[in-house]
Amino acid sequence: MEFKDNIPIYLQIEQYLYRQIALGKMKAGEKIPSVRKLALGLTVNVNTVQRALQEMNTQGILYTKRGEGNFVTEDTELLSKTKQSLINNELDEFVQNMEKLGIKKDKLVSTLTEYLKDSEDHNE
Repeated sequence: MEFKDNIPIYLQIEQYLYRQIALGKMKAGEKIPSVRKLALGLTVNVNTVQRALQEMNTQGILYTKRGEGNFVTEDTELLSKTKQSLINNELDEFVQNMEKLGIKKDKLVSTLTEYLKDSEDHNE
């Protein structure tokens, strides 16, 4: 995982884990890898991973079973809201980037529709 310099690493780890959950790579009720395993895999400090997990515990996305580790919540409504939040964040970034390129909001739908049609034609 490549980390951006302008965003705290623990927040990027949270976003990474949210994506893993949203993509179904970590399912409701499933145990997530240990703090040490995550830190090793992401090549970050254990304390940084711990902070990300604490934040996710506070938000209710994860819960801890004493002596067993951290698990993804089984609250499907909360998981749906989390996924929708990720989608909204991606859309916000997309819209901002298009505005920087001079595409006004009223032209976004037609521009995206045209792009999707062209990419579909190329894939056939």
